[in-house]
Amino acid sequence: VQLVESGGGVVQPGGSLTLSCATSGFNFNFFDLSWHRQTPGKARELVASIFRGGATYYEDDVKDRFTISRDTRRNMVFLQIQNLKPEDTAVYVCSARHYQLQVDYWGQGTQVTVSS
Repeated sequence: VQLVESGGGVVQPGGSLTLSCATSGFNFNFFDLSWHRQTPGKARELVASIFRGGATYYEDDVKDRFTISRDTRRNMVFLQIQNLKPEDTAVYVCSARHYQLQVDYWGQGTQVTVSS
């Protein structure tokens, strides 16, 4: 099983990024997919999810700027971030959770730094 994030980098405030998560080794269509972010000294934070049926969830602070999507043919999940703020600086990690079983898979993360 692999989840490999990419697309992070250093971005100026107000900029945009699209993060990608390439998955393999499990049946993508049986899993709910999520993006989380982690900053030093803080608990990991769930920011967005896309469920098997296509419904989405966003944490309140990001729902106007973040968009989660998936490509079921390429087994990939994306997080588009607009109007980046310094407080968005974090390691962004994608995860997959089986829709019935208590099975979770995690990626290693990609660093997003918002700085002028």
